[in-house]
Amino acid sequence: MTTDDGTRSRHAVVVGGGLAGITAALELADAGLRVTLLEGRPRLGGLAFSFRRGDLTVDNGQHVYLRCCTAYRWFLDRVDGAALAPLQDRLDVPVLDVGRASGPRLGRIRRNGLPVPLHLAAGLAAYPHLSLAERASVGRAALALKRLDPADPALDGIDFATWLGRHGQSPRTIEALWDLVGVATLNATAPHASMGLAAMVFKTGLLSEPGAADIGWAHVPLGDLHDTLARKALDSAGVRTELRTRVSALSRAEDGGWHVDVDGERLDADTVVLAVPQRETHALLPTGALDDPDRLLDIGTAPILNVHVVYGRKVLRRPFFAALGSPVQWVFDRTDASGLTEGQYLALSQSAAEDEIDSPVSELRERYLPELERLLPAARGADVRDFFVTRERTATFAPAPGVGRLRPTARTRVPGLFLAGAWTATGWPATMEGAVRSGFSAAGAALGEIGRRHEHPLQEAA
Repeated sequence: MTTDDGTRSRHAVVVGGGLAGITAALELADAGLRVTLLEGRPRLGGLAFSFRRGDLTVDNGQHVYLRCCTAYRWFLDRVDGAALAPLQDRLDVPVLDVGRASGPRLGRIRRNGLPVPLHLAAGLAAYPHLSLAERASVGRAALALKRLDPADPALDGIDFATWLGRHGQSPRTIEALWDLVGVATLNATAPHASMGLAAMVFKTGLLSEPGAADIGWAHVPLGDLHDTLARKALDSAGVRTELRTRVSALSRAEDGGWHVDVDGERLDADTVVLAVPQRETHALLPTGALDDPDRLLDIGTAPILNVHVVYGRKVLRRPFFAALGSPVQWVFDRTDASGLTEGQYLALSQSAAEDEIDSPVSELRERYLPELERLLPAARGADVRDFFVTRERTATFAPAPGVGRLRPTARTRVPGLFLAGAWTATGWPATMEGAVRSGFSAAGAALGEIGRRHEHPLQEAA
């Protein structure tokens, strides 16, 4: 294919149709490249997708983002989906503690409109799940955290719990505040989380600007955003999208380009972006692409379990809440998004679920239905019309201490080959934000290599 001036247009192949691959494909196409996106599944969206279960449209897991997630917000704007995943006006998280001897108590993590760090001071002062001394200790730790550089390699080498202990945080403080937020964002408890990643999450989300931690979530099925609208945006950008198409091999061509082998076909490309999980990337990498490719295999994975319950009546008045004193972590009302017209559909998001990811559904039912009744009195005696689970055994990369040195950048050692994915060196944990940022990095590096001007979409926001 040639351009209007008679020169051959450059062809980029993006392998993987998750958020990272979609972002890279859009950026490359917007810069004028001819782009083919290959995805092995019958849909786009990676691990943030929807499926049908009877009359319900079900998300495989509950995904949220924060106002500070500027890359994912760009993605929503780019696919014309921002109105379908709105943000809270102000951070407000109901936290229900049912582990108290005196009975259940509701508290809230919330902010006001004052400057940082005063925006959280009033909410912390009124947070009932910590003592006065514990609340004061949180303030001191937050000030110490604000002085840290999350990119400091020394922080990546220690765990979050060790740092919290050095800064006077009690086990109760870790449970009722730091892990309440950290487990949901890092997919690991404090002893198993890199201090560098934890510092990035808390410093950016809670201590960068007053509204940074305001929560947003899709009010429609994730597939509407990450598959339907994303495919529409790709089509409009001129991207050729091939689903149910798995790449079997990647090799250098004699002219310095690339051969991408799929079932029954070989694609020729000038640029290739591998936007697939680390083990799949390792299997496709040509010799010499990375100094130590086996490091990719040392990046562990962490599971997320999602428990789905459909009741015959409304049992929860709030859109979501977090729980203490219970194995339940976060509960979301997904009734309207799923298309349910009678009763209520709740989704429980259980991160760092290594101990339960392979538990039988019957065992999980026996564990979680009584817990929901303990948390929600209205659930007692309610008809349970459906109970099922979704399991993502490799939902995220494990944010363990030392993982930072294992995460590669977008560039490889061979021309024309680039990496994308939330597991690459984005500085973020494994989030939708990190995935989109990795797509930016891969596209930017690819365009820079061929001398194409590329304005980073977040340049003004950075």
